[in-house]
Amino acid sequence: MAENTRRWAETGRRYRTYIKLEKGLADNTVEAYMRDLRQFAHYVLRQWDVAPHKVGREMIERYLAWLYERGRDKASQARQLSGIRSFFNFLLVEERIEASPAEFVSAPKAGRKLPDVLTIGEIDRIIAAVDTSTTKGLRDSAMLEVLYSCGLRVSELTALRMQDLFFGEGYIRVTGKGDKQRLVPVSTTARDRIGRYLEVRPVRTADSQTLFLNNRGGRLTRVMVFTILKQAALRAGIDKRLSPHTFRHSFATHLIEGGASIRQVQEMLGHESILTTEIYTHLDRDHLRRTVEEHLPVGRPE
Repeated sequence: MAENTRRWAETGRRYRTYIKLEKGLADNTVEAYMRDLRQFAHYVLRQWDVAPHKVGREMIERYLAWLYERGRDKASQARQLSGIRSFFNFLLVEERIEASPAEFVSAPKAGRKLPDVLTIGEIDRIIAAVDTSTTKGLRDSAMLEVLYSCGLRVSELTALRMQDLFFGEGYIRVTGKGDKQRLVPVSTTARDRIGRYLEVRPVRTADSQTLFLNNRGGRLTRVMVFTILKQAALRAGIDKRLSPHTFRHSFATHLIEGGASIRQVQEMLGHESILTTEIYTHLDRDHLRRTVEEHLPVGRPE
């Protein structure tokens, strides 16, 4: 660690000269940039013990997430990122690196708020409001349960296929953005509801591999799912602005509140960057399934 600490100190001195003389920044601005750089360097050394030219994009994103966890506001995070970009642009000028790891790191958006979230009781009431005496009702009940307890995007829900069910292992396979696939733990309640639907689900259809079928035997649309959810919410007496994505936001929030780590929730949601997941918290695949069973109320009564 001593060697890399020395490298950061030496590079920092050259950077200070560069922004003061070459860039002509005011003394107060120079001092602010250097304070931020020292904090960033300390974090990188403590977490990874690497020299400046070895810093990667994920390290910068982790650092911004760390700032968020400590209550830094969006303006402070944006200022820190601006300083980090300036530092790595300097390394580009010095030809110490070939590309800046900060180039594609997104700046925190001012005013970003946590989306509306339903309570566990409201989720239960909405799903319980579905009439399960019909094939459509059994489908809707299973579909809403999976939408919530697996934290799916509506496009991921409607794209689920029969071959994506791995109930023996306790997972479903989800195809997310960019056709990236991930395994998501499926709760006992969701498995039971799907099982009841499969007992009555039409077999010979035009799109027989799709899990949740519409009345014509084809894939459900996003609008259909939205309508099903709104109708169930009205029957349950839930007078809130909601959409299928509200279930996903609620799922993530309930996991965080239950003690799940931000990394676990990131993996469950299929977020490429942890900064996207950070909106759910002032914030190890081996424990993922157990996390769902322990922290999500999967054993809710029918």
